[in-house]
Parts: sequence; structure tokens; C-alpha cells
Amino acid sequence: MENIFTIAELCLHHSDITQKVEETHRARKLFENEMLSFESLSPALPITKTKFPDKPKLLNPRDMPRRRINSSEGKRAFFHALAHIEFIAISLAWDILYRFRGLPEKFYQDWLQVADEEAQHFTLIKDHLLEMDVNYGDLPAHHGLWEHAEDTQGDVLARLAIVPRCMEARGLDITPQMINKFKAKEDQKSVKLLTRILDDEVGHVKIGSYWFKKICEQNGFNHEEKYKELITKFFKGKPKGPFNRELRIIAGFTTAEINWLEERA
Repeated sequence: MENIFTIAELCLHHSDITQKVEETHRARKLFENEMLSFESLSPALPITKTKFPDKPKLLNPRDMPRRRINSSEGKRAFFHALAHIEFIAISLAWDILYRFRGLPEKFYQDWLQVADEEAQHFTLIKDHLLEMDVNYGDLPAHHGLWEHAEDTQGDVLARLAIVPRCMEARGLDITPQMINKFKAKEDQKSVKLLTRILDDEVGHVKIGSYWFKKICEQNGFNHEEKYKELITKFFKGKPKGPFNRELRIIAGFTTAEINWLEERA
């Protein structure tokens, strides 16, 4: 019987890309075969121990080159950026699982599922890039995503509000637009890939919404008011719209939350 937190530590504290992906898939299979323990044997190590590969070169979001997907160069840049988001998302899922202890076992099972699906997404996009003669790491990427994990390392509700219910939820707004752009270009491979990712990401945000509401309820918080409080405190700048109401509601947002986001945008 292997331990989930031991595997999480391995995935987070080693920088090898292939190892991270393979260990993530192996952990999911161990769980499916009832060979995985969720017992917390030792406390989490500091988030500063997390390691990432040397490439891609990380830039501030404002320093990233702007490219349109109408060109082959722009298409490569778009999918490279998406590959980076999905790669960081593997670590984000492992970190929420690893860092916050004493929660129901289902919490850890859910985030293991998310980590596994993010690893699947990364591999699919990486393979798509290779068909365009680009490997992950060949182009620069922005380093803003992991900063949200660092900022919320001490508060599970803040992490749930900022990562799945803010950053990942943004994909529910943007990805349908990108799917339509690739449909217009009759790029069926890209459409199929993005549709698969979008379907899974709705589920990931839904998991985030479920646990946010559940933990708020357990602590006597009004989840809508707590969400507003945490977004105001931890999100740098204003939330960006427009917001996809239909997908956000499926993913666990309330009408009041979306109305508030639109007022702030």
C-alpha cells in the first residue's frame, strides 16, 4: 500500500516532466485498484520546495509576445501557452492535495482525479505541439500561475477561491471562443482537443465549487460573501469578463457570484 502524500511530495519536489506525468497516472491507477493510502504520516514541507524544469523561460505576463492564431507562429504560441497552463495545473492539483491536511478522504480523491486529467491534457497538447515542430519549453511562458499557489498556501478556502474558482474558471469563458475560432479555420484536431479540455475543466471548477461551499458551511461562513472577500483580498487587479454564465453555473457558481464579478470587471 503506497501513500498519496509520499507520491505528491515526489511529484512536487522533482522537476522531471516525464516523471511528474507518469507518477500522476500511476497514483490514479493505484487508487482505482485500492492500493493507495490517504493517511497523513507527516506534515507538508514548505511550498518553496516545489521544483519546476529549467524550460520554458518564464516572463511576466505583460512581457509575453502577442500573437494571433491566424498565423502558424501564433497557433504554436497559443498551444505552447496552453501546455504551460496545463503543466502548472498538475502541480496546483498536487499541491492542494498535499498542503491541506485533515479534510475528508474524498477531497484528496477528487484532487487526484484533477491532477490525472491535467496530466492527460498536458500530454495531448504536447503531442499536438510536436506535430507543429515545437516542444514544450521551446517558447517562453508566463510565471503568474504558481504565484497564486504561493499567495494562498496557508488558507484552503483562499486556494479554492483563487485557483479553481477564478483562474481555472477563466478557461470556461475563453475556451469556447477559441473553439469557435478553430472551427472557422476548419482545424478539427484543435477543436477536438480544446473541447475535451473544456469538458474536463468544467468538472474541475465544479469540484472546486463543491469543496469551497462545503468547507464554508463547516466553518459557518456564507459562501457567497466569503468568495467576494477572498477574491477582493487575493486577486491582483479586477476579474476579467465577459463571463460564460451557462458554464459557470454548471460548474457551481451562483447567479449572485457572477453578477458581482460582472460589476467588478
